[in-house]
Amino acid sequence: MKDRLSRRDLLALAATSGAVLALPRWARAAEAAPAKKKVLILGGTRFLGVAIVEAALAKGWELTLFNRGKSNPGLFKGRPLEEIHGDRNVADDVKKLAGRKWDAVIDTSGYFPRQVRSAAEVLSGNVGQYVFISSISVYDAPMKAGMDETAAVARLAAGTDVDAIKDITGGNYGALKLLCEEAAEKAMPGKALNVRPGYIVGDRDGSDRFTYWPVRVRKGGEVLVAGKPADPLQFIDVRDLGDWIVRMVESGTNGVFNATGPKERLTMKAFLETCRKETKSNATFTWAPEAKLKELGLTPEADFPIWVSTEGPEAGIGDVSIARALKAGLTFRPLPETIASTLHWWDSLPEERRAKARAGLAAEKEAEVLTALKGKAPAAAAPAAPPSEVKK
Repeated sequence: MKDRLSRRDLLALAATSGAVLALPRWARAAEAAPAKKKVLILGGTRFLGVAIVEAALAKGWELTLFNRGKSNPGLFKGRPLEEIHGDRNVADDVKKLAGRKWDAVIDTSGYFPRQVRSAAEVLSGNVGQYVFISSISVYDAPMKAGMDETAAVARLAAGTDVDAIKDITGGNYGALKLLCEEAAEKAMPGKALNVRPGYIVGDRDGSDRFTYWPVRVRKGGEVLVAGKPADPLQFIDVRDLGDWIVRMVESGTNGVFNATGPKERLTMKAFLETCRKETKSNATFTWAPEAKLKELGLTPEADFPIWVSTEGPEAGIGDVSIARALKAGLTFRPLPETIASTLHWWDSLPEERRAKARAGLAAEKEAEVLTALKGKAPAAAAPAAPPSEVKK
């Protein structure tokens, strides 16, 4: 797809615009309406997959979902789409897709290049575009602020038997995602769209990483925060990402894109103050240096989710360039809307689920560390956990 119109394109457009305007209004609308797509989604019943399905259904697209049927069974019961159940790791199951034609396949569940290869082999010649949901974690350290899609990428050690890898770890996650991207491009040269999201947040986010902050701020009181108020922060509402991916399929755009947000630089301070304003909380914020928190037995990258240290090899991962995606039409809803929606979803969960948050500091630990920071009593130092990898 062309990035810009040529002089010849502009002349042709000018020459035909009069004829288009001469048509009746109903005819012009019909001519301008994008064609409805026929799309296969690998996955589709968890988090981002759900957002993509909803955005596609809103456009009246014909959808087929291929998944094991184990995550959120019955989620789309009664909705106008087809579901094929199978395990993408089983060759005979993947063959259920053979002989079918789709305008595009959107792969939300690929983590190993062998998974992408097997799907692409079956679909080759029958789909017009392969959309792969990758990760910002494909970039190699040191990660520098402002890095774009041309930055150095992570690689597995030379001689690694990739197809023998069974488990995803912090050490291989990004490199495997990159190999998946390359498998998609190799299978469909020039017809692959590789999307590299950062932290994806909002409704159905089972990690609780983003959710921790609005929930904690709403409770009020003194909130412990790592780092500095000016530390940059990036994330994207799952609905914004889902909508944009659908628009990219609609336009047939391919290539590699970082996909995070917001459009303008956001600091940790501004984010927390927005949480406080949205929740009408009396929360106050106590900022603690990363080194001090480590002395007190905390692992800042894990205990303070979505915050990214501005020190060390991953310093730039909270300040990635999204210029290419913005040019391709990526847009964002207001932050207060994401905060409010996330809290509404969180409040709808069963009490026993909310009692077992999967990210952030427990209230007792936070209070203990705050006391220690004020020099009233030493906090019991816990064994330091290994540095967490940023998985997105």
